[in-house]
This record gives sequence, structure tokens and C-alpha cells, in this order.
Amino acid sequence: MMKQYRAMKAVAGDAILLFRLGDFYEMFNEDAKIAAPIMEISLTARHTTPMCGIPHHAVDSYLAKLLKAGKKVAICDQVEDPRQSKGIVKREITRIITPGTAVEEGVLKSTASNYLAAVNRIGRIYGLACIELSTGEFKVAEPGSLDELQNELERLRPSECLIPVGLDLPWKEFLFRLPEMILTPLEDWFFDFDMSYQTLKKQFGTATLDGFGCQGMIPGIGAAGAIISYVNENLRTSLSHIHSISVYSPKEFMVMDGASQSNLEIIEPLRGADRAATLLGVLDRTVTSMGSRTLRDWLLHPLLNPEEINKRLDAVEELTKERGALSSSRELLKEVRDIGRIIGRVSCGKSNARDLAVIRESLIAVPRIKDSLAGLNSDLIKEDISNLHAPPDLVSLLQDALVDAPPLTIKDGGMIRSGYNSDLDELHSLAREGKNWISRFQEEEIIRSGIKSLKVRYNKIFGYFIEVTRANLSLVPENYIRKQTLANAERYITEELKNYENKVLGAQEKASALEYKLFEEIRDRVRDEAHLIQSCARAVGAIDALESLAVAALSHKYVKPKIDSSDRLELINGRHPVIERILLEERFVGNDTIMDGDENQIFIITGPNMAGKSTYIRQVALIVLMAQIGSFVPADSARIGVVDRIFTRVGASDELARGQSTFMVEMVETANILHHATSRSLVVLDEIGRGTSTFDGISIAWAVAEYLHNHQPSKARTLFATHYHELTELEQILPGVKNYNVVVREWNDEVVFLRKVIRGGTDKSYGIQVARLAGLPRSIIDRAGVILANLEEESISADGKPKFVGDDKTRKPGSARQLYLFETDSSHPVLSELRNINLDHLTPFEAMQRLKMMKERVMDS
Repeated sequence: MMKQYRAMKAVAGDAILLFRLGDFYEMFNEDAKIAAPIMEISLTARHTTPMCGIPHHAVDSYLAKLLKAGKKVAICDQVEDPRQSKGIVKREITRIITPGTAVEEGVLKSTASNYLAAVNRIGRIYGLACIELSTGEFKVAEPGSLDELQNELERLRPSECLIPVGLDLPWKEFLFRLPEMILTPLEDWFFDFDMSYQTLKKQFGTATLDGFGCQGMIPGIGAAGAIISYVNENLRTSLSHIHSISVYSPKEFMVMDGASQSNLEIIEPLRGADRAATLLGVLDRTVTSMGSRTLRDWLLHPLLNPEEINKRLDAVEELTKERGALSSSRELLKEVRDIGRIIGRVSCGKSNARDLAVIRESLIAVPRIKDSLAGLNSDLIKEDISNLHAPPDLVSLLQDALVDAPPLTIKDGGMIRSGYNSDLDELHSLAREGKNWISRFQEEEIIRSGIKSLKVRYNKIFGYFIEVTRANLSLVPENYIRKQTLANAERYITEELKNYENKVLGAQEKASALEYKLFEEIRDRVRDEAHLIQSCARAVGAIDALESLAVAALSHKYVKPKIDSSDRLELINGRHPVIERILLEERFVGNDTIMDGDENQIFIITGPNMAGKSTYIRQVALIVLMAQIGSFVPADSARIGVVDRIFTRVGASDELARGQSTFMVEMVETANILHHATSRSLVVLDEIGRGTSTFDGISIAWAVAEYLHNHQPSKARTLFATHYHELTELEQILPGVKNYNVVVREWNDEVVFLRKVIRGGTDKSYGIQVARLAGLPRSIIDRAGVILANLEEESISADGKPKFVGDDKTRKPGSARQLYLFETDSSHPVLSELRNINLDHLTPFEAMQRLKMMKERVMDS
């Protein structure tokens, strides 16, 4: 047996081999050492061979752990009946599962897509293809730059990405930096254009690919062909549900890089918070897995076309007004299970009769969903309704053929309804009669032998047998043939019992075999309708997502935004969609935002920590994002000129693993903004320059604001929150800059945060008061107040040390005004003298003398 294992392991290569032995999958040697801790099972040994095992019926849950750890798994199954084997049971590797090729229900997350991607490059042209094997979604694009490719990969978040092994090192290093994505290098021939073209034609059953719109996409077709070849090589099964490919351009959607997705907490929360603390958590009121995945996809792909955005908004608006249709259709949608993924398993030959029954019950609900929405008039809902297909012939077949609640197994019978097949009914009747005969036989033997405790039992090893306790052995008839001795009983057979056993068991085996054959025929019939079922699944997902947005709008009192192509951004009483839902101790305060590309282009927002600056600038970005996926927004009213990109430079986190400090990461992200922002972009800057010295930081922040204002291609609408109050002076210099601050009030030496954003700057940070709220010891708070007061009063001495003067007992901590680093005293006599000097009338020596005297006067004063 171990010789057979070693042969299979040689085929599996670097994949962990799950070797079927009876009711278990076993792992040996290094595979066992690697897999046991990941699967959280015991590592044992047979002689000196390390080993571990898992029950075959629970394999999916263990597969999920291995795949999450980035491992490939080879499944080696028994491919013949052990009872009919004359030696070692024949085994084969039936499939190799990788993070991107999994279709098993217990492995996939129901609310998120599981993409397998492939990237290719020819010269300066990039090709990107991705497939969702469980649903059949297959698409290809050719990003225009490396940045565009990175943004799209961060948006798709594939679990696995195929790359040519000959990829040059810098590009490969770039791909390795993308988180949570396993890179799988393949031989370059996988990406060969000619071979890929033929592979795709064969897969789709077409003579050309022109009908899919991908003509001329050489790197894209290479990437798509590599995916199909890779999947065929590993899954070794039909991919009949992959029957087309769609071409798309990343330029069709708003761009959000990975940093912006993370900073705005669109899908995943920061710092391990609950999913409710994300925009998806607030908006997701879907009732189907397909709807949840669709909404997630919309959030990661906000639209740019105002017409398409308004179509979604109109559909959401109609649903909010037609409450009856909304309520009834949502109840019916709950009856639709994840048919998008189930049809994928059917097509891959991984389904059971229960999956087919789920498709049946889901399709039965579809006509009623159509009826519940029939009175709605929005174009998008009508379009989705037209794709709600439930083939009547298929539904009838499934109703007639399958029992109401089929078993999970497909080899042991119990799937096919009585009356569907006459041969099967006859075999079932024979098996039932045989069991009745066994019951009568037991009663007759009790009477004949006088042994009241006599039992006729069955097990897989001996078949049917008669069991007699030791106390009654003297009464055993002569025709009983001893079969097995137990501690307290003996087991016997008779010729009559064995003869009838052959009839009973033969009928059962034939019935199970016939049921499996009928099941395969029904499954093939369902597979033939895969295209219509996939279309239905997408329509259900879209309707569910629209209804989720409508429910959120009604529940949270959102309004329909006005969307156009202008540079206006007008929000009246805008609110943060997430924080207002989780804020328990105080009422959320709404704020206005009036921006454009001219006089209100850049907002410099000052105010103390905890006042709400970060909340305000993030809420503007989130409201824009919500509007462009077709959602109502948290505001009293909103007008939004379409935004092509949302940039965020928020917070700081050292990326030491990449050798980048906090400040380096901050500067890299800022550079990315300055290189790619356009006049249609929205830039959110929450502090720039804090990771270096004060003067460096202010200088960089000042220069960045100037660049965003003056550089014509980059004149993006910008929200700039800062503690550098010196930046408020920009309002006097640059016409597009406006100062805003978050209002606070002092009361009894305490700070009260009013959360209201108003015009004008502020020169107070209230850092010491915030430190008091954070719980710093009173002695430190008092000492900091003294130091701050003296610094603000006396500035800094020439040797760089603070000059402490005055009575520190009488000064109120934090009462002095913050010193401006760019501040000058225009009334100083030395300044007047400097203004009146005519340098053309001075010799170099005279200039040096005058400078020396001025310095002495400044030092004396």
C-alpha cells in the first residue's frame, strides 16, 4: 500500500496528498507534519512514519483550513469497490484543489467571490483574467499601467494568481507585495497566445473569439487561456458552465486603491473590529448569498457613468415607494438558495441529490418573485425580471424524480421518488418483501427452537445471521451453522437464510446502482440548463442588492442624491453612515459640504484631536462612494458631480516587513495621489508630515496643498485635516483654499466637542485636555501645561532648550495661544531697518558690519 502511496505522492508533487483508506483520508511523512497543525489534529506515527487522518465525510472543513493556509491539496480516492478488489484497491488522484480552484460548499465563504486570477505581460501591455469557478463568472481586461493592474487586483482580491515563471524580477516582486494572494508560477507556454486561443475556442465551442469582444487582446487572451489550462489540469472534470468570457475595462469604474479601501473600512474593518463597523455591514440587508456577493462587488466597483448610476437610483427609489412589492418579494427571495454556486458544482460533477432538490425549490419560487415585482416600472428592475428564468420542464422533472428530502450520499439510494421508474419500483418492492420475509423467519425460528431471545441481525461483514445467547445454546437446532463466537453469544446461519439474503441484498444493490444511474441522468439534464440558471442567479443577486439598498435607505432615513458630470459636491447635513449606526452615547451631528473645482476646491480643516475632523472627511468620501454605487445617502440633500478616484492618506502604520518606515509609507501614498489625481478626483488627507520634524512636516504639507491647487491636471477636490495651523494662511494666498474648523467650547477648564464644522481656522489644539481625557496622570498633565505655557510665551532659546520663566503656579494650563512657526513681528525695528537698506550702495564689508550690528540688537532684545 505504501508503494502505491509513494507513486501517488510523486504525481501530487508539492500538494498535500489526502490518501483515501476506508472511511478516512490519511496523510504521511512531511505532508502529515505540515497538515496536522494547520488542521488542528493529532500527529501520530506508525513505526517510524509520521501520519494523521481525517474522516472522509468531514473533508470540506479540513480542506478549508489547508487552502486558507495557502496549501495545494491532492485528493486520492478509491476508484473501485474494495469488496470486488483482488489485491490493493485501485486509487487515483481525482482532483488537485488550490485556493483559487475550490468549488466545495464547505470551503467557500458564501458572501464573497473566490477569484482565480492570471496576469500576463507582453512589452508594456498587461493582461488580466479572472474566473469564479463556483459561479462560472469569467472576465478579461488589459489594464493600461502597472498602477491600474495593482488597483484592479486589490479590488478583485483573488485568492490565487497565476504568473509566467519567466516574469522579470521587479514585476514579480510587485505582485508578491499584494496581500492574501497566493502566487502560482506556471511555465511560460501556459500563456502562449496561439495555444490559449485554441484552448478558449475549445472551451466555448466556437470557431472564433471575436464574438466575445476580445479580438486583438494578446496578453489578455494569454492570461485567460492559462486559467482554463490550469483548471483543467487540476480539477480533471467538466467545466461546461464556463461557456463565455466578458471583456471589461477598469476605467469603467471609480478607482480606489487598497489603502483607500482599508482606510474607509468599506469591506473589512480596521484593527479587528466587527463587520458591522464597515460600509458593507451597514448596507448589506440582503437575504441571499448571491445578493450579498453582488452588493460587495458594487461597493468595490462604483460606477462612473451618471446614466447608469441614475438607473440604479431610480430602481432603489421605486422600491422605497412600493413597500408592498418590496416586502413580498423579499420574503420570496428567502426561498432562493445559492443556485449560482450550486449549478457550478453540478457542472463540475461535485453535486448530490440534495443540491438538485435545492435548485428545484429555488426555481419554484422564481415565477412568484416575478409576479411580486410585475407592477414596477424602473428600467433596471424590468431588465432583471426578464432574466429570471425557471425552465418549466426542468422543474417538473425535478419534482417528479426526486424525493422531498434526498440524502447527502448518492451511492446508497433513497434519492428517487416512487413512481418515477418502474424497474426501480420493482427492485424496491423485492427488497421490502425480503425484509418482511426476514421478520417472519425470525418469528418462526423462535417458535421452532423455543429460544425467545433469538434475533436475526445484519452487518456488512457477515450479512444476515442468527444470534443466540449462551444460556440457550442447548436449544440450538441441528441445521444451524456456527459462524462466529462472542463472549456472551454465538452467531449462526442456515442455508435458507443465506439463499434469501442473496435475493434481498441483490435487490438492494441493484436498486442503489439504478438510482445512481438515474441521478446522473437528472444531473446531466440540470447541467444542460446551466446557462439559464446562471442568468437567473445573477438576476436574483441584482434584485436582492437593489432591495438591500432600499431597505437601508428606509431604515436609516437616507435621501436620493442628484448625480451629474459637474465638479460640484454639495452635501447638506451629511452624516457618517457607519458611525451614526454604532454611536450609542450621543446624537450624530450632521455637517454641510459645498465644494467645487474653483473657489471651494481645498478645505483646510483644523481642530483638536477627538473633535471629529477624521470622521468628517471620511464621511464625505463614503457618501460619494455610496452615491456612485446607486445608493441613497445619509444627508438632508446631496448633489454629487461624478468622482473618478477617491484617494485617502489616512493614519500611519509602519510596514517594517517591507523595510518602509511610517514616514516613507506616508510619502509613497502622497506621491501616488499627486501623480494620479485629476480634476474629477476626491482627495482625503488626514495629516501629512507628522512622521518627520515639525518644520519638514509643515513644509511638505504646505507644498502638497499648493501643488493640488496650482497643478492643473491635479486640481482635485481636497479635504485636508491637519494640526499644522500654519496651513490656514494658505487661504490668504490661494483663491481655491478655504479654512474650516471643528467647533469646541471650553467650560470649567473642560473641553466640550460640538462636532460642528464651520468656516474659519483655529489656533488651538487642546492636546493637553485630550491627554487628560485619555487618563494620563494628573502630575504629567499639570507639568505639560506649565511647559506649554512657557514655550508659547518665551519660544525657544538659541541652544534649543526651553526658557522657563514666570510663575508656573499662577498660569492657567493651555491658556496661551499656540505659536505660529511662520509668524513674524512686523513692528520690530530691525525689520524696518532691513526694509530701508539699499544693498547696491553697500560694500561687502559694510554689509557684514550692518548684519553683525542687527544680530546684536536682536540678541539684546
